[in-house]
Amino acid sequence: MKEAKRIQNIKEYYFSKKLKEVAGLRANGVDVLNLGIGNPDQPPPVEAINQLRLSALFSDSNGYQSYRGMPELREAISTWMKKRYDVNMNPDTEILPLMGSKEGIMHISQAFIDPEDEVLIPNPGYPTYKAVSSIVGAETLEYSIEPDVMIDLEALARQISPKTKIFWLNAPHMPTGETPNKEVLQQLIYLAQANDFIIVNDNPYSTILTDEYFSIFQLEGAKEVCLELNSLSKSHNMAGWRIGWVAGNSKLINSVLKVKSNMDSGMYLPLQTAAVRALNVYEEWINELNQEYAVRRSVVWEILDVLNCSYQKNTVGMFVWAKVPDDYSSSEDLSDYLLHEVGVFVAPGIVFGSNGKKYIRVSM
Repeated sequence: MKEAKRIQNIKEYYFSKKLKEVAGLRANGVDVLNLGIGNPDQPPPVEAINQLRLSALFSDSNGYQSYRGMPELREAISTWMKKRYDVNMNPDTEILPLMGSKEGIMHISQAFIDPEDEVLIPNPGYPTYKAVSSIVGAETLEYSIEPDVMIDLEALARQISPKTKIFWLNAPHMPTGETPNKEVLQQLIYLAQANDFIIVNDNPYSTILTDEYFSIFQLEGAKEVCLELNSLSKSHNMAGWRIGWVAGNSKLINSVLKVKSNMDSGMYLPLQTAAVRALNVYEEWINELNQEYAVRRSVVWEILDVLNCSYQKNTVGMFVWAKVPDDYSSSEDLSDYLLHEVGVFVAPGIVFGSNGKKYIRVSM
């Protein structure tokens, strides 16, 4: 049996393969320090854990749940977005909980892309944007992430065509840690309005090591043409819980719901009640998390200095993006050396696109 054409050019996710290699080394007695994956190692808010335990005991917790998520969860997300970003999202019509924002990338792509449509993805950028676009039959065009501005609008305008359907944005950006340039993104929104495409901002890093919480909905006209993904994976140390959401105007949200409602049967109720508690966590908890990341970032900078890598200190998020020294021909060479000779795994930048060939990404 031949596999479908849609996945013949898709490779197994890099980190899926690499974690097998790391597991093999550990099985042979190598004590590998994994700095390659953005996988929080600190606990979620204790209130969320306690709520999960309590709700799991209720007899009515184990049935199918609403495809839209419980009203209390949507209300908590709306309140959190107002507090963090100062944006107003209607919890009944403009927020759709997801089983992790990664599934949202697939749902959005299935909802709005036809075969041979075009999508624009960042280089470097999250590999899933390209993989999912290929799976649904889209043509992928890449735009470079530029220092300070993120997006070269003149170059971008030349790439847009009547086939353009989705512009994948990741602001704050992973892996580079570049912060949003609101003036540039405002012009991007005007481009989307004029050319009838959707901007999707994937926004899981907006509360980590930054004092300026950004949402695309802070900008004029964003609700007309934008969706925004977010999750509790990074902001609340709940990566394995698979709790996320997509926000946007009701028409766009309902299109995503058409796909989602045919693909799952609702999120486990105790997870939803725990997420409500997590979203209402006290400010001190967020500050303590960022203080820990600040300490770890300083250590990462020391490691990179030893390796003679160059990096920027004005970035945000839970990674440091660093240029490898000329002694190494590529990021893979340095990554492999560190893994096999030192027992430390860092992600080679080439995983995130051709513009990452001479970079590594170190996770905190």
